[in-house]
Amino acid sequence: MELSGFSDEQLDVREAIAKICSNFPDDYWAEHDESGEYPHELHTALAKDGWIGIALPEGLGGAGLGISEATMMLQTISQSGAGMAGAQSIHANVYATQPVAKLATEEQRRRMLPRLISGEWRTCFGVTEPNTGLETLELKTQAVREGSEYKISGQKIWISSAQVASKMILLARTTPLDQVEKQSEGLSLFFIDFDKTAPGLELRKIKKMGGRAVDANEVFFDNYRVPAGSLIGEEGLGFRIVLHGMNAERSSKYAQERVVFSRPIGQNQGVAHPLAAAYMNLEAAKLATYHAARLYDASGKDSTITQHAVGVACNTAKYLAAEAAFAACERSVMAHGGMGYAQEYHVERYMRECFVPRIAPVSREMILNYVGEKALGLPRSY
Repeated sequence: MELSGFSDEQLDVREAIAKICSNFPDDYWAEHDESGEYPHELHTALAKDGWIGIALPEGLGGAGLGISEATMMLQTISQSGAGMAGAQSIHANVYATQPVAKLATEEQRRRMLPRLISGEWRTCFGVTEPNTGLETLELKTQAVREGSEYKISGQKIWISSAQVASKMILLARTTPLDQVEKQSEGLSLFFIDFDKTAPGLELRKIKKMGGRAVDANEVFFDNYRVPAGSLIGEEGLGFRIVLHGMNAERSSKYAQERVVFSRPIGQNQGVAHPLAAAYMNLEAAKLATYHAARLYDASGKDSTITQHAVGVACNTAKYLAAEAAFAACERSVMAHGGMGYAQEYHVERYMRECFVPRIAPVSREMILNYVGEKALGLPRSY
């Protein structure tokens, strides 16, 4: 990856994370993909050096850096050979905690964040539901106030790391949909104990195509009780709050070394050109991604940067990065020929995992809808 244009802090992050990841080679991730075992050792190593709290306040044990630096950390983890699974193993602790850091009370921040940063706790992010999919405003999971507690009932799906998490950042409906003026109202955000031994909570692991080192789950709540103090921010404003947390090298080497008909296959334009195009698309996606991260970080200090601008930039970056990753993986598999289908060279694992960002948390089609409406002013189509 071309590194010009990055800040010294970003490059320091990259160097430090690469050093940690050097202890977790391709075979480590292949074995964990095969066994489905969570990469506890990586989480422990990152927490030991304080990286879980990279974008959380220094006063609580975090590094106090921005989403730009957090993006560099997750990219470096992925590029090390960990792929999407490596990034997924910690991303909820980095991004989903942003609403807590920004909008929780001081007492809540001190109670909730330090042990996440130290690695003692892990969290998962509970938003998606089986019958609503991308229609977040149609969420059905309910949190009903009863004295000093809320009773939670409903179902969540595709919840990563729920098997190892002891906390959940949960979006639930506190006012029925038919009783609110706007669909975006009536949802509330909670930071809850995720006690799998308590009554009213059940998990069901989902068998999946790729990224098997990180579990994905269905979660069922049936009058699961949590303290009222779990509520983050004001009741009914959870959707606005949660937006704070939402908002080709290996193949080149193989192409140089693999000789067919007395010449490296990379000397053939039919191999070289697709790899070159993949590299350029990845570079373009990189620029879009770090541009969006810089806007997000700066928007808290610069009133001229609107949430509209941040939203368009983030959606654009997500789309471009997902498409560039998919194309790069597909071309890597093809450049390896038959060996691209074998586990030995790991590119098949990357191929399986890179379907995820094209699907979740927002599909390509919904991003195109969003950009068409918000950036181009076209009529809303959904």
